[in-house]
Amino acid sequence: MHLFLNGLAATAGAGLTYIRGVVPHLSCQAGIHTTIALTSALRSELGDPANISFIEIQTPHLLRRYWQEQTELPRLIRRRGADILISAGNFSVRNSPVPQILLSGNSLYTSSDFSRDLRQRREHRLWLDTRVRGVFAKRSISWADCTVAPSRAFAEELRRWTGREVTSIYHGFDHSAFFSDESQLPDEIAQKIASDPDALRLVFVSHYNYYRNFETLLRAVPLMQRRLGKRKVKLFLTCRLTAGANPGTYRPETAAALVRSLGIADQVVELGTVPYRQLHNVYRACQIYVTPAYTETFAHPLVEAMASGLPVVASDLAVHKEICGDAGVYFSPFSPEDLAEQVCQVGACPDRAENLAACGRRRSLDFSWKRHVQEMLSVSASLLDSIKK
Repeated sequence: MHLFLNGLAATAGAGLTYIRGVVPHLSCQAGIHTTIALTSALRSELGDPANISFIEIQTPHLLRRYWQEQTELPRLIRRRGADILISAGNFSVRNSPVPQILLSGNSLYTSSDFSRDLRQRREHRLWLDTRVRGVFAKRSISWADCTVAPSRAFAEELRRWTGREVTSIYHGFDHSAFFSDESQLPDEIAQKIASDPDALRLVFVSHYNYYRNFETLLRAVPLMQRRLGKRKVKLFLTCRLTAGANPGTYRPETAAALVRSLGIADQVVELGTVPYRQLHNVYRACQIYVTPAYTETFAHPLVEAMASGLPVVASDLAVHKEICGDAGVYFSPFSPEDLAEQVCQVGACPDRAENLAACGRRRSLDFSWKRHVQEMLSVSASLLDSIKK
C-alpha cells in the first residue's frame, strides 16, 4: 500500500508533533511506502527514514497553501501512484484521485467560546477568518471518504456539527523518544527554573494564544499566593508574552498588562520556546501541570506531563477528562477562584499529588504512535477493500 500524507499544515504545535510522531512508525511498516508533502523547515529535521519519500513545497500563506492542495496535490498523488491520501491539516482535497482520510483536529471552528472570546477582544478580522475557515473545514468532512478525530469527545462534537460519521483514533506518544535526550537545558532556562527551589512550581506548555485561556490562569496566581501564605508560587510558561514572539497573529499584550497589574511579574516566568527534545527536563523540574484551555481536541502536553510524573489540574472539558481520567482534577474553565482552589489542594497534599501522578504514569501508557499508525493503516485498508467490493 502506498500512502500519500499531506503534512503541509504542520508548521507549529500539534501538527509538528503529529508528523514527528508518525514518521518513525510508518518507516518500519512492511509493505507500506509513504510519500509526505511538507515544508522545507520540517523536512530538515526528519532525516532519511526507510520507505518514506518527501516532497518539499513552500507554503507562504494559508490561501496559497489551500490552492496548492486543491490543484497540485491531485497531480502529485497520481504521479506517485499512491493508493490512499491522508490529509492531516483539517482541510481535505475536493477531488482526490484516491480514497481520502481527513484528520480533523481544530476545535476553533466549532467552539462558541472562541467565537465569543474573539468578539470580546474586538478581533473582528480573526473572527471572520475563523468563520470562513470553518466553512471549508465543514465541507472538507463531506469531501473526505473518512474523517478521523484525535479523541472520542471531539469526534462527537464533529458529528453534531456536520451530521456525519467521524472515527476517533487517539494521537500517540513515544515514551522512549521523549525522554531519550540527555542534554541539559540551556543555562538561561535552567537558572530560571532553579531560582526558587522551595516554591510551588507550576508549568503550562503552550505558545500564547487566546483559546488556551492564559488570562484565567494569570488571575489565579495571586489567589493561590494568598492561600499558600509564605510559600511562593511560580508559574513557568514555555512562551513569551511579547508581541511577535509566538506563532500566529494572537496578541499577548493584554496578558502582559495583566501580569503587571496583578503584581505577579516575579511569579510568572517566561521561559520562551524550549526545544522539544529537552522539554521533559522542564516537566520534571516542576510539581503540577496546569491547563486552563477552554477548547481542545487532544492536548499532547497532557500526555507528556502525565508521563513525566506530574499531577494535572485542568479545565473541566470533556476532552481533558477523556485524556487524563483519574490523573487529573478539574475546574470551571473561566473561574480563577476554582483553578486556585484545585491547585492549592493538590499542592498541600503530597499523598494526593503522588496518587494523581501514579495514575498519570499509567494513563500515559495508553497512548502510542505505533498503535495510532496501525489503526490508521487498518482504516486505509478498509477503504481500499470497500472500493474493490
